[in-house]
Amino acid sequence: MDSYPAVEAHGLIGDLQTAALVTTDGTTDWFCAPRFDSPSVFGGLLDRYRGGYCRVSPVGDNYVAKQLYLPGTPILITRFMSEDGVGELVDFMPLAGDQPTDRHRLVRMLRMVRGTMRFRADCRPRFNYGRDPHDLETHPGGIVFRSPTISLTLSHVHYPDRLADQPDIRRSEDGVCLFATLHEGDAGGVVLETATRPDPPRPVTAGEVEDMLVRTRDHWRGWLARSRYSGRWREMVERSAMTLKLMTYAPTGALIAAPTVGLPERIGGERNWDYRYTWIRDASFSMRALLGLGFVDEAARYMYWVRDRIRDAGRDGQPLEVMYAVDGAPVPAERSLDHLEGYRGSAPVRVGNGAAKQLQLDVFGEALTALHIADRRGLHHGDQTWASAVRLVDWLCDNWDQPEDGIWETRGGRQDFTYGRMMCWVALDRAVQLAHGRRHPVDLSRWTRVRDRIYHQVMRRGFHPGRQAFVQHYATDVLDASLLVMPAAGFVSPTDPLWRSTLLAVEAELVSDSLVYRYDPSAAPDGLPDDEGTFTMCTFWYVQALAEAGRLEDARLTFEKMLTYASPLGLYSEEIAPTGAQTGNFPQALSHLSLISTATLLDRLVDTPPVTIPGHGAGPSGSPSWED
Repeated sequence: MDSYPAVEAHGLIGDLQTAALVTTDGTTDWFCAPRFDSPSVFGGLLDRYRGGYCRVSPVGDNYVAKQLYLPGTPILITRFMSEDGVGELVDFMPLAGDQPTDRHRLVRMLRMVRGTMRFRADCRPRFNYGRDPHDLETHPGGIVFRSPTISLTLSHVHYPDRLADQPDIRRSEDGVCLFATLHEGDAGGVVLETATRPDPPRPVTAGEVEDMLVRTRDHWRGWLARSRYSGRWREMVERSAMTLKLMTYAPTGALIAAPTVGLPERIGGERNWDYRYTWIRDASFSMRALLGLGFVDEAARYMYWVRDRIRDAGRDGQPLEVMYAVDGAPVPAERSLDHLEGYRGSAPVRVGNGAAKQLQLDVFGEALTALHIADRRGLHHGDQTWASAVRLVDWLCDNWDQPEDGIWETRGGRQDFTYGRMMCWVALDRAVQLAHGRRHPVDLSRWTRVRDRIYHQVMRRGFHPGRQAFVQHYATDVLDASLLVMPAAGFVSPTDPLWRSTLLAVEAELVSDSLVYRYDPSAAPDGLPDDEGTFTMCTFWYVQALAEAGRLEDARLTFEKMLTYASPLGLYSEEIAPTGAQTGNFPQALSHLSLISTATLLDRLVDTPPVTIPGHGAGPSGSPSWED
């Protein structure tokens, strides 16, 4: 690869077990197999020399490229436009099914719309993050790249009477290039397939490729038709929903945080993490977003996965872990891939995640909220799940009042984080409601006493009189954007004077032209060097906080501004740099989950006339919460 494309210059395709990124110049520079969290086959995103890639593009650079998705699908179309003609590259992955498999296909169809152009297909895989060697085998029907652990087969797409000349195949030591001149109406392409024991490659017929395309298209459009969202931001909400579906592991229903690893929060910095796992924290946000859109089956499958983690933890008498692999296994220990230079020189590249073993007490609140939302929407839990949940809540009653690592997974030492304490209150509050609603046998009086103790502690120690704001932890005066969710969680009223002053303080210190920083690392050292960009999820939380406080005009303008920072394909990474560039792993689930929740909240509040609250001015009718 000649250079590193911008993060936002990528489209996402996938088969519901793994995914690939494709740049605007037709390069697949990220693809792992057989699972999201498997080692990379194409990893040029993290090292343009050693990572590997597959590029399909016109020869030379005298063209302009644009990307779009086939409407209602994640089928990616890259259009190459020049004075000589217009060609289109269609990239997609046929669905892999609900059973784990090592066979995953990337279909790359090339068709000439008008004129004549010469194209080049360059395939250079680098297995196991570029660490494993491979043999290259040439067959009449294509090429096999064979490594010790997994192989990649490249098969030609055979279009009789539609390809002006047969491809000119040139083999190098570790890769292959195909050249072909296409005239108007011509078509060609390749199908890449992974397997541990590959079949000999054979020419793939045009009929087979067209059938895969139609079936993939019809599946996604049929799935999207189940959405019941019809609000003002339908295009963005539906694209977010499809992006989240692409990041869902079909065999278990688990949603990963992002399909990438090592994309930096700041170019050249060290905040580079592996997000290809499932965070318990995402459960409540996912349940609210998926059920709000009408995707009950997806919500149920994800809830079953969360239920199993609750059962495992309750059975073992241990707290919930922060994250798990998509099959529920522990997340691998964190290690650095020192042979990779990192995206634009941002090293180290880390795989695995050391935060998995941190103590983050807020995950109990998110897990119990997910159970509560599911129960309210008819996804009831059984006695085993409830018994495990009771053991977790009892553990929390004994262990809530201790320093922890916090929602932001800091590595600068444990603190009494206000958000974590508030979410412990949420866990007890939702557990009490579940017990009341289902008449389950528990020590309800104890749960209620502990819940109330937590509330009084947060109000007494989490609010800083000098700052007139709730602060990051009890021993600081630093503000933290995670506390923007306090009204949504039901902990404070959006019209409470303490909350209104907190919102004003956050606006003054953490908001920059509508974008929101998580906190100030220079004022609250987190054990890591470097600064970071604004946090996309926190910006959407800020919009919700404005709306809940009755400031709908401000909320709508901020939301519309935020939509301008999306990639050309409507995707969001974790953060946004001061230049407006996307940074961090891409695309990021929490960014899209919060977009969906914010859009649905705004639709509801805009359609509901505000009420006048004496002494407080206009505010929304009713108090929105995470469960709405």
